[in-house]
Amino acid sequence: MKKPEMNPVYRRRLWVHRVGIALSFFAMAIGLFFLTWILLTLVVKGVGAIDMAMFTQTTPAPGSDGGGLMNAIIGSLLMVGVAVFISTPVGILAGIYLAEYGEVSWFAKVTRFVTDIMLSAPSIVIGLFIYAIYVANVHHFSGWAGSFAISLIAIPVVVRTTDNMLNLVPTSLREAAFALGAPRWKVATSVRLRAVKAGVVTGVLLAVARISGETAPLLFTALNNQFYSDNMNAPMANLPVVIYQFAMSPYDNWRALAWGGALLVTFSVLGLNILSRTLFNQKVQH
Repeated sequence: MKKPEMNPVYRRRLWVHRVGIALSFFAMAIGLFFLTWILLTLVVKGVGAIDMAMFTQTTPAPGSDGGGLMNAIIGSLLMVGVAVFISTPVGILAGIYLAEYGEVSWFAKVTRFVTDIMLSAPSIVIGLFIYAIYVANVHHFSGWAGSFAISLIAIPVVVRTTDNMLNLVPTSLREAAFALGAPRWKVATSVRLRAVKAGVVTGVLLAVARISGETAPLLFTALNNQFYSDNMNAPMANLPVVIYQFAMSPYDNWRALAWGGALLVTFSVLGLNILSRTLFNQKVQH
């Protein structure tokens, strides 16, 4: 009997395995290289704009010196906060419905199909949709419109994450709860959801990271505001749109603030992703 290392089939498979591993490491190295390049570029060009004035002063007028991004930061926080307030309960409840009734209900199958489409839909299409049904009817841009647009982006993320996490709960745990006489809604909320609450929170954080840097929907809904405003029923400044406008401007001060804002958004999203994968990284409780 030939030794395994002398078998031609074994040797061919071994070489295929080695080539596959080498190509995988090569692809990973390329991705890490460009990611590191992007982060280093942001740090080098944006760290100079990070100071107290960025958080305490509003966006400067064209051609002027100084200024900051306070109005854009507050506007982004307000719109993202409203979007999370809308998308979290809707997404979690829809995910519970899909997990509990998704196997037998045709409506659940349609909901899952539509959710998958929304996950891959271009964000600019969602912005145009909100513009057509809301902005065009009220005849003005507003922070509410921006929140509605990005909430439509966040909802499918929360729905699919909740659905997937609930399906990880062992069947024995559900059957034990049913055997004790618990109704179905109680099992879904107090047993299944509680067992995977960390995973659901992770989905919410990933949704926040997903919508924090969206620009296209806000161009059609919230637009922008050079001055400080916390009126959600009026055009509102936000970091993504300010970064876009300042980066395309001929003024050095604006471009510097754009790099600083890009650095702030990037590391905020990076921090949310790290938080979702570390602090809330737990297995399903048995």
